[in-house]
Amino acid sequence: MIDRDQVVHVARLARLELGEDEVGALAEELSSILDHVDRLLAVDTDGVEPTTHVVPLENVLRDDVPGEELTPEQALAPAPSVEDGAFLVPSPKTEG
Repeated sequence: MIDRDQVVHVARLARLELGEDEVGALAEELSSILDHVDRLLAVDTDGVEPTTHVVPLENVLRDDVPGEELTPEQALAPAPSVEDGAFLVPSPKTEG
């Protein structure tokens, strides 16, 4: 169980300014967290291999295989503006 003095000590080390109501609430919350940790430590994990994921991971990406190429005309066809075989974009506005 975390008591008020321990909360005040840790808050001082962390340079946190806590009100009296916050000290009491944090003491309860931290005690609750430590109770959960104790329950986890009590679980028998003998024979359980360490893992970073609970399910196996698979690469779901397809192979990067070149496909059919577009001609310059096909690539520029949907563009709203084209000039000299390139996309035409508005010039950036300058602040003045």
